[in-house]
Amino acid sequence: MEKTIPSNFIKNIVIDDLESGRVNQIVTRFPPEPNGYLHIGHAKSICLNFELADEFKGKTNLRFDDTNPLKEDVEYVESIKEDVKWLGFDWDNLFFASDYFEEMYDRAVQLIKKGKAFVCDLTAEEMRQLRGSLTEPGKESPYRSRSVEENLDLFTRMRNGEFKDGEKVLRAKIDMSSPNINLRDPVLYRISHATHHNTGDKWCIYPMYDFAHPIEDAIEGVTHSICTMEFEDHRPLYDWVIQECEMPHVPHQYEFARLNVTNTVMSKRKLKQLVDEQFVDGWDDPRMPTISGLRRRGFTPESIRAFCREIGVARNYSVVDEKMLEHFIREDLKLKAPRTMGVLRPLKVVITNYPEGQVEWLDAEINSENPEMGVRQIPFSREIYIEQDDFMENPPSKYFRLFPGNEVRLKHAYFIKCNDVVKDEAGNVVELHCTYDVETKSGSGFTGRKVKGTIHWVDATHAVPAEFRLYEPLIMDNQTEEGESFLDNVNPNSLEIVNGFVEPNMKDAKAHDKFQFFRHGYFNVDPKNTTAEKLVFNLIVSLKSSFELPK
Repeated sequence: MEKTIPSNFIKNIVIDDLESGRVNQIVTRFPPEPNGYLHIGHAKSICLNFELADEFKGKTNLRFDDTNPLKEDVEYVESIKEDVKWLGFDWDNLFFASDYFEEMYDRAVQLIKKGKAFVCDLTAEEMRQLRGSLTEPGKESPYRSRSVEENLDLFTRMRNGEFKDGEKVLRAKIDMSSPNINLRDPVLYRISHATHHNTGDKWCIYPMYDFAHPIEDAIEGVTHSICTMEFEDHRPLYDWVIQECEMPHVPHQYEFARLNVTNTVMSKRKLKQLVDEQFVDGWDDPRMPTISGLRRRGFTPESIRAFCREIGVARNYSVVDEKMLEHFIREDLKLKAPRTMGVLRPLKVVITNYPEGQVEWLDAEINSENPEMGVRQIPFSREIYIEQDDFMENPPSKYFRLFPGNEVRLKHAYFIKCNDVVKDEAGNVVELHCTYDVETKSGSGFTGRKVKGTIHWVDATHAVPAEFRLYEPLIMDNQTEEGESFLDNVNPNSLEIVNGFVEPNMKDAKAHDKFQFFRHGYFNVDPKNTTAEKLVFNLIVSLKSSFELPK
């Protein structure tokens, strides 16, 4: 796997820290909250943390910030592990924030004893009213002056389960007039009588993320705590917790711009809403930007890593065109994926001058861009299927595919000419009668005449039925107007299911096998819906794009 990542400001900080001796070994961490599945934005963070540590012979921990039992689940824990492994990374240590609950509690008691924390009885709404604004200072809680002894007693009773949810919280005592609202006596602990996936019912008070996260980093010896820009204003609180809790190791926080991609949403809350309200069939729906969704659709870890490297690491907000991600999967598959033919919307063709009962096997390259993959054999007989779109009874000018009286080449086979059209009672074309020219076999060197159109086909006698799932962006590229929900921009046509046929050599295709279907695009065998009786293919990406990487 590629080890070196392009230069960026965080990488330069790491180099300076190692050269100056501020750190001897880099230690990073990927710290997801197990409250949903990972998405492509997390992939950027995973690649950054793991690849930085790999390049500089450091370590990366996988740590679950499991401080909110109301939203967390072991299902999410296992899915995150799978995603990180699938992307090609392995952690040096596996940790849970809940591993440190006892030490966090002790550090909170330490703050109380120092006069740096107090138990507050205000409701969440009352705290909001006293918090102030960007232009006005906040007002102190009437419970801020409680004695150390009273706070210790109340905090102990909070732990013992004597109070109801929301009845009391533990707050830091910092500065209600600070221009940084995060320093206006933030909540450190809240009461939650909920069963935790890791600790069961041992605890009924849980630390807030802003209190837990720096302590976790310090305990684990993290040197570079890398997070996204929305945590920049939280950094003074991060540093305050480290200092006032007198942590022996002092980590440093660095922020970079999160990944934003067109035609999608990057919020676990919104993604969960799509799942819960059944706009999609699960977190791994191929239309979702989740890593599991991208995997099921057919994206490869190599393509995602290359994409993350190309978009780089910066501090400025930007939106990446989804076509860039598509570019990298095309680049990754063009030399790997076998070529084959699939007819998505079949139209039957009878070649009237081809001998009845005869079958011949034709040679076809498996990948024209990678000759080492060899050749395959495909059957050809009197009856075949072509695409409905490859025939028009009354074509416009410059239409070079099949129409009455016109001749085209069948890919890897012969020239055929359309002579008759068969229609049903409703006037729909249901069958074509054509003739073939035996002299025009592909590879024969025939030069007698040229045709302008080449179409793909599948032999009807040996064809394997298949379902094809065709995808468009889940979120339409519209701005959400005031009063609208992002759900108003969900694309009602994001999935189209059609039934057609593939070559017979595809009958043994397995989940996650990838192919390039001539003229259609790259497809992946769906691991969820494919059965021994039915092949299901997901469209990964079309064959061509107008997108070009920036110079």
